[in-house]
Amino acid sequence: MAVASASPLPAALSAKPGPARSPPRPAPGFLPLRARRAGAAPRLGPVATWRRFRVEVIKTQREKQQTEAPVEESFPAREAAPLDGADDPMVPSDESWVVKLEQSINIFLTESVIMVLDGVYRDRNYARFFVLETIARVPYFAFISVLHMYETFGWWRRADYIKVHFAESWNEFHHLLIMEELGGNALWIDRFLARFMAFFYYFMTVGMYMLSPRMAYHFSECVERHAYSTYDKFLKLHEEELKRLPAPEAALNYYLNEDLYLFDEFQTARVPCSRRPKIDNLYDVFVNIRDDEAEHCKTMKACQTHGNLRSPHSTQNCLEADTECVIPGNDCEGIVDCVKKSLTK
Repeated sequence: MAVASASPLPAALSAKPGPARSPPRPAPGFLPLRARRAGAAPRLGPVATWRRFRVEVIKTQREKQQTEAPVEESFPAREAAPLDGADDPMVPSDESWVVKLEQSINIFLTESVIMVLDGVYRDRNYARFFVLETIARVPYFAFISVLHMYETFGWWRRADYIKVHFAESWNEFHHLLIMEELGGNALWIDRFLARFMAFFYYFMTVGMYMLSPRMAYHFSECVERHAYSTYDKFLKLHEEELKRLPAPEAALNYYLNEDLYLFDEFQTARVPCSRRPKIDNLYDVFVNIRDDEAEHCKTMKACQTHGNLRSPHSTQNCLEADTECVIPGNDCEGIVDCVKKSLTK
């Protein structure tokens, strides 16, 4: 996949000193330190500077979304019941300016990492995917670590969050196994870079999650959205080549396993058993990985609304909503019908 990267900056032009040479003009948007000329634009204050930064960030994000493939919704997320307990560290503030600030920081960090990856890997697709998957599973470890700490101190307890985040890390772990089988970790420099970034990313996510879970979930949404776009572009550029290659054994073991409970668990916007992957070749493998990233993105978006996350296998609510809904054993059709009834009520 030919990944677009930022063009290198032109080298500074060297000029010989001369008596008639005029002093260089300041760069556009910046004022000289000396007194301004009459009629010059006033210097921007901190509020105006922040507004300009917000406008530039929003403009960049809109231009990027126009070139990326959209992550479409596949199934409406179920409504969540209110949580018990007044002391809840997961409850974020509702101030809009805080949300905008958090998202602006996340977008800046994501774009910076993407620019580094574009410059380092360019056409080395499998090595890039290895680094992406090593990084992508880190936030879920961080979320579970913080949630375990909250449970230990008795501050907050909700099993659905831990269960879903573990299923997400399990899914990303198998993505990583697939990339290793394809040779993405062949060079030591790639392994070092991936693990070096993952180490600091873990502690950054832990701190971010403790300060603002909403911000941490939004940052993970940005990362997953970029992963979806990267795999989608790769599929469009190499479709015919990938269809001629066999599927890795790690992909067959994960996607065609008889026990797909954890596979259904991380897809919180879908009912269980509503998606069953097909693996005939390497192209199908990357299609499923791309679709997995879309499901991660939707789950991370749902998590930004407090209490909105529910395990797809939590059928107690639908049983209470409809007494006629009976699930015999592990019948997938019964689960699908039950959840559909609960969502339409």
